[in-house]
Amino acid sequence: MIRGEMVIDGNWRPARSGRQRTIINPYDGSTLVQVAEGGREDARDAIAAARRAFDAGPWPNTPAVERASLIGRLADLVEREHDELARLESLDTGKTVVESRWDMDDIAGIFRYFAGLADKDGGEVIASPHPETTSLLVREPVGVCGQISPWNYPLLQASWKMAPALAAGCTIVMKPSEITPLTTIKIAELAHEAGFPTGVVNLVLGPGVEVGAELAENPDVDLVSFTGGIATGKTIMRAAAGNVKKVALELGGKNPHIIFDDADFDLALDYVLNGVFFHAGQICSAGARVMVQDGLHDRFVEALTARMQRIVLGNGFDDGVQMGPLISAAHRDKVEKYVAIAMEEGARLVLGGARPADPALAQGFFYRPTLFVDCTNDMRIVQEEVFGPVISVERFKTEEEAVRRANSTIYGLSAGFWTRDADRMARVSRALRFGTVWINDFNVYFVQAPWGGYRQSGLGRELGRMGLDEYTEVKHIYRNHRPQPVNWFGR
Repeated sequence: MIRGEMVIDGNWRPARSGRQRTIINPYDGSTLVQVAEGGREDARDAIAAARRAFDAGPWPNTPAVERASLIGRLADLVEREHDELARLESLDTGKTVVESRWDMDDIAGIFRYFAGLADKDGGEVIASPHPETTSLLVREPVGVCGQISPWNYPLLQASWKMAPALAAGCTIVMKPSEITPLTTIKIAELAHEAGFPTGVVNLVLGPGVEVGAELAENPDVDLVSFTGGIATGKTIMRAAAGNVKKVALELGGKNPHIIFDDADFDLALDYVLNGVFFHAGQICSAGARVMVQDGLHDRFVEALTARMQRIVLGNGFDDGVQMGPLISAAHRDKVEKYVAIAMEEGARLVLGGARPADPALAQGFFYRPTLFVDCTNDMRIVQEEVFGPVISVERFKTEEEAVRRANSTIYGLSAGFWTRDADRMARVSRALRFGTVWINDFNVYFVQAPWGGYRQSGLGRELGRMGLDEYTEVKHIYRNHRPQPVNWFGR
């Protein structure tokens, strides 16, 4: 069983309005649970609680080693509840339970990593202009943080925000996606069990147009962190500008996966599949834009088609299932519209492009793995984020052409390429304008490495030391050890 309430100032409570939302299983459309549907008033209550906890509570002044201990305790609880968290995540999102278990392994490690960083910054002494003075740079917590997480990786993305904020000494108001709140509710339970002080960890459930908007607009929030779509990200930036709060945004990408003629064919093929079809392609870093050099193109498309035909769809809890459903009927409609647009613009459909015919999958939001070829740089399916199990393949001739076209995007989150040429590895990795570039690999992330993008893929970085720095302000402390009179005014 999972609670269906929110956590505000240490108390579990329903929405002030009494509204509820039905959470459904994307696999078969069945009802999982009813949860509170909060609004602006609930968000204001949570912000006020976080404000009190930061301004008058013990948390910002708690010794870093004690903060680290509590975050480490939370990691222990995530490990204890590993299987239950994975179960809830797969029920909520439809992804295979194998993928959810991997996520839980990562989440425990994320909390441990930031717990380890919490007490490692003692400030930096910098050169001061006079011998009788000293200057120290210190990092202090930014304050109250609104944290808006997406539906595709609900708890993983929440942990990317939650762990560094708590390590820095901030107080937080979490807002998960209204359609996938279950594991975020559970982590709030575990934070309470771990012993975080009242008001430090708050959870508000509800739609972005109300709860998310309040987090962005409210002047008592010092930072808002958002992961999700580019249109919503721009709305948050505009709202945050009203009080000039700090903003951290991860807004997705259209990520090229480039296969040069000298690539290891079998490995590149396998990684192209891995780069797209985990969680039915609903990944911000999905390598759905595949670019294949002339010499390998035809053979690669043939082999890719054969492998895609064997992808097993079904219930993510069943052995042998490799791909679950899309998150919702509305999202499947969006993917179907992109498929229709691709065909209108001249892309050639090789595989998929439809819902599966299996009656056992009819109640869920399934869509067949889909492959387009003869794609060109100007097509919407090449330039826009489809966020589904759809691959577009482009043919290219030269290295320069591949790099130029790969960079011709409003996004800049991630890119990858395959080659055996060490000089090309150096040239292409420098030339690609993306926050992460993989060489002979794809879709690898780990907690020590910062994650974020160029251009319209967002602002700031998560994970790594930079992920902790996002939740701090830098203060310069200057001390004059032997002040002398200036005697300039009114002599």
